[in-house]
Amino acid sequence: MDTGIKVGDIMTRNLVFVTPDTDLITCVKTMSKKRIGNLLIKDKDSNKLKGILTEKDIVWAVAKKSKKGLKDVLVKDLMRKKVVTIKPSADVTEALKRLKKKKVRRLPVVENGKLIGMITDKDILRIDPGLFQMIAQTLKIREETDKLKRREVGSNRREGICEECGEYDVLNNDGAQSICENCFGRR
Repeated sequence: MDTGIKVGDIMTRNLVFVTPDTDLITCVKTMSKKRIGNLLIKDKDSNKLKGILTEKDIVWAVAKKSKKGLKDVLVKDLMRKKVVTIKPSADVTEALKRLKKKKVRRLPVVENGKLIGMITDKDILRIDPGLFQMIAQTLKIREETDKLKRREVGSNRREGICEECGEYDVLNNDGAQSICENCFGRR
């Protein structure tokens, strides 16, 4: 379900970069000064994205290293090299799906191999706060429809209280217990 709002229309264009050889202390100072939660990593000479460094990466490094050792930690030692990206022509619903699927809060926007912007979950919700509820409702309706289809197919299914989690739902009988779709899927 497209909204007609493109990633390129709402992405942030003012990006903050560091190189792979930047030390961790400089990164922390830059993030603090700019009030941002991530740094994009690129070579000095190109606009090609090499990686991303987030607050979580820094917290992990602080927990693992001594204070004296932090000056010696370089971005290339911590950055995530496999960065999930999106094109500026993609709809914001696609961006939300990708954020959720990959369990990230930000997506660099890349066109023709060049980094041109960044979109975050906050950017999307700032434009249309109702969009999140709309998508969540759509996913719930789709999930309920799938449950009804599975219920019609399986004769050993009925509604009731799950013996594993205690929720009222469509139950599957696995021979020993009557459990809901969620608990059944986790097995």
